[in-house]
Amino acid sequence: TTTFCTPTVKFLDRKRHFAFTAVNLIRPVGMTNSLTLCFSLIPTEQQTVVLLPRSPSASKTYFPIPVDHLEEEYRLRSADDGKLFREEYNSLPGGYTHGTCEEANKEDNKEKNRYPNILPCECVCRCAVFCSRKYIFFWLTPRQHSFLYGYTEKNKFIAAQGPKEDTVADFWRMIWEQKVATVVMLTNLKERKEDKCYQYWPDQGCWTYGNVRVAVEDFTVLVDYTIRKFCVQYQASDASKTPRLVTQLHFTSWPDFGVPFSPIGMLKFLKKVKAVNPPFAGPIVVHCSAGVGRTGTFIVIDAMIDMMHAEQKVDVFGFVSKIREQRSQLIQTDMQYSFIYQALLEYYLYGDTELDVSSLEGHLHKLHNTSAPSDRVGLEEEFKKLTNMRIMKENMRTGNLPANMKKNRVLQIIPYDFNRVILSMRRGQEFTDYINASFIDGYRQKDYFIATQGPLSHTVEDFWRMVWEWKCHSIVMLTELQEREQDKCFQYWPSEDSVTYGDYTVEMKGDTLCDTFSLRDLVLTFGPEKQTRLVRHFHFHGWPEIGIPAEGKGMIDIIASVQRQQQQSGNHPIVVHCSAGAGRTGTFIALSNILERVKAEGLLDVFQTVKSLRMQRPHMVQTVEQYDFCYRVVQDFVDIFSDYANFK
Repeated sequence: TTTFCTPTVKFLDRKRHFAFTAVNLIRPVGMTNSLTLCFSLIPTEQQTVVLLPRSPSASKTYFPIPVDHLEEEYRLRSADDGKLFREEYNSLPGGYTHGTCEEANKEDNKEKNRYPNILPCECVCRCAVFCSRKYIFFWLTPRQHSFLYGYTEKNKFIAAQGPKEDTVADFWRMIWEQKVATVVMLTNLKERKEDKCYQYWPDQGCWTYGNVRVAVEDFTVLVDYTIRKFCVQYQASDASKTPRLVTQLHFTSWPDFGVPFSPIGMLKFLKKVKAVNPPFAGPIVVHCSAGVGRTGTFIVIDAMIDMMHAEQKVDVFGFVSKIREQRSQLIQTDMQYSFIYQALLEYYLYGDTELDVSSLEGHLHKLHNTSAPSDRVGLEEEFKKLTNMRIMKENMRTGNLPANMKKNRVLQIIPYDFNRVILSMRRGQEFTDYINASFIDGYRQKDYFIATQGPLSHTVEDFWRMVWEWKCHSIVMLTELQEREQDKCFQYWPSEDSVTYGDYTVEMKGDTLCDTFSLRDLVLTFGPEKQTRLVRHFHFHGWPEIGIPAEGKGMIDIIASVQRQQQQSGNHPIVVHCSAGAGRTGTFIALSNILERVKAEGLLDVFQTVKSLRMQRPHMVQTVEQYDFCYRVVQDFVDIFSDYANFK
């Protein structure tokens, strides 16, 4: 096969707009790309996994890191383009110091291997899994007691390739025979138009794979992962076995050849995996496509968090070296290796801030207790951790271009390039694709919100162009046009009849005053195509010029009204704005996500919800009063609906 290497391959995503190399979708803060990917010029029958070349640097030994040194060690390794991370990664042993891959290379088994250069071996720990004495391409990665300093879990995971069409029956037979109750999937079925994994489950109803009948019981779609529950039953010739419940947790936010933008979603996902896996179940099956990169990353993060609790230290280098003896090439890139450290640092710095709603009242009392400072979390201290987050000014290049500066209401609040809302470029007019607006993730859906500033007089047409092009049906306004005799937002809708901005005409069809907000029905017409769309405008009046709303019911009501509108109009992005598009806007979006999770799971995490928003747009939830308001609204919600809700 003839191959070539290219140092940079640029891709453009209109929603998530950034250039990246083929092996680097998103790199953690402080790391830039230094890798290349070889592409095959001649299509072959089987894909191969690109095994990145190792540097000729001499191997070194890296010792365990005490957790209180983790932040400093991460900072040192991230410096100079992540040079020390690359050195550490390249010092790892490749694996397979003994054992052969004879079984995997037999003619009868070759077709079962998704990638011919990623094979299990028959080493002393019996890496290859044999179901009913028949080869299947999966690996056991046991936690060695001697390595994990007293951890007793052995054979905790089965690391797997994504099933192929002709190995699905073997996959389910393995799940049955190994008494697996939990399957962790870390790839999407297709990525960049390439098949990564065959869909080995039915979308609805039931299906039989070999002798195993799989029936869909339930599924839940969330922003970073989907949970599917299956009733699995083995049907033998003599009699059917007692059915079992198997839960699949499918992480959907991991880009191929990259790492997640933030470890927050992965840590939340890992906690869910631990929670759903029964204590006496068999191994947890973990798979991506090849079963090496993402699979190894997940397993190492899980092991190191356990080690962090037990030993107050982590040994990433040592653990990866050990499991590579059982499965060669686990952890495929230095980017994945550094992501492990990033996730461990995130966990160490912020811990588990998730709450059950039943404990919210006690937590609030603790946050507001000022009489015992040594024994309290402290609201100010909790919020200060958020304000200490670094604003990535280097990722705001488009908004800071001289041609775009005048389109920003507040110069400190500019969208990041990676998730800014992109408008269609007007023919022959440069820089007409920019608007000060950011896509923000919802509880169940990516890019569910558009956080933006209140339009300026010269950006109103861009505002309506954004609403039209992104098919928005809901606009939430959280400011008055003027407050304290200062202009906060240009009036972008007609008081009566209609008004035209460039190619867009906005017509007033109805104006209703509710308790704390106005509800306006607007018809938006795109002139060149003479097409129309109904847009509902929710204008909240309960926010005083200084401070926060006096009570939370008005915010609960408007969030509920917006959600009803979304269900009727389709779940296209919700435009949310105040004046600058950060403080009140962030508070509304945070509360929308928090309340939806409370209703669905009876859980909340105000801290991580706001932290995630601030990683997507600067200054979201701007003050400690707004942060406190998020907690208080949830408490009001629980008090109002506790008699009817299923969480209390």
